[in-house]
Amino acid sequence: MTMTISKEQFAQARVLVVGDVMLDRYWYGAVDRISPEAPVPVVRVSREEERCGGAANVAFNAATLGAQASLLTVVGDDEASHKLEALMAKTGISTHFGRDTDLKTTVKLRVIGRQQQLIRLDFENTPNHEILAGQTAIFESLLPLHGAILFSDYGKGGLAHVSDMIAKARAAGKPILIDPKGSDYSRYQNATIITPNRAELQQVVGSWNSEAELRTKVQSLRTQLQLDAVLLTRSEEGMTLFDADGELTVSAQAREVFDVTGAGDTVIATMAALVAAGLSLRDALPHANRAGGIVVGKFGTATVSFEELFA
Repeated sequence: MTMTISKEQFAQARVLVVGDVMLDRYWYGAVDRISPEAPVPVVRVSREEERCGGAANVAFNAATLGAQASLLTVVGDDEASHKLEALMAKTGISTHFGRDTDLKTTVKLRVIGRQQQLIRLDFENTPNHEILAGQTAIFESLLPLHGAILFSDYGKGGLAHVSDMIAKARAAGKPILIDPKGSDYSRYQNATIITPNRAELQQVVGSWNSEAELRTKVQSLRTQLQLDAVLLTRSEEGMTLFDADGELTVSAQAREVFDVTGAGDTVIATMAALVAAGLSLRDALPHANRAGGIVVGKFGTATVSFEELFA
């Protein structure tokens, strides 16, 4: 029996997203010829599109589902950050932007021709830690107002103080969900749940040759980090939740996979919103899996509505 939830309950759920944001920029154009200067296609750009990426897309996913989302992040004081703020202002997400004049807001520019990505250009640098430390006070003031705390780590340096924040959230009795990055998970110690994909998990525990070996490795990681659960997202194999009671696997929603971009964002945002609304991790799992299945059927970083999810 899958636990469901009403739209009203969902509207009361409040998720605080903390992490690295970026601006996703898309340039679309026609490719009619090869450049005379080098063996590369010439793209005649006809259309531009901008979307919020990284932690901003995670918050946007939670808001699209109908939950209340807040976003705490550090950005530069540049064109991209003001663009992001304007995009966010339309979403109903309450934003708390720390501005660092030395920082370049991360921009991922994708050039699309003939329905495929031809190149991606990344503009970024790492924040200095003073501004991040300044975010801790804002974090403490936002904590009591939210039912779940979600750390969206894109390895851009915005979560240098994540251990302190986890300790504060834990002390306040809040569920803590983390989309992890990198090969050192020790800074996520004492979180409620982390949601690595296969490649990310492999970086941390090494490869495995069987389900039994995977189970042993994940459970020992979970115990070592004192986490309630690890949710492994496995694309076509669905996802598996490992917790103190063992494991629970939900199979992938069979549909045409159009684009996996941002599917992880959707999964964790859905989990966080459901947990904030009062569901257990195990009860939230099938819904999060379904949300991920819906979003891979859309192009680019996409989102899912409450109606789509509970149709």
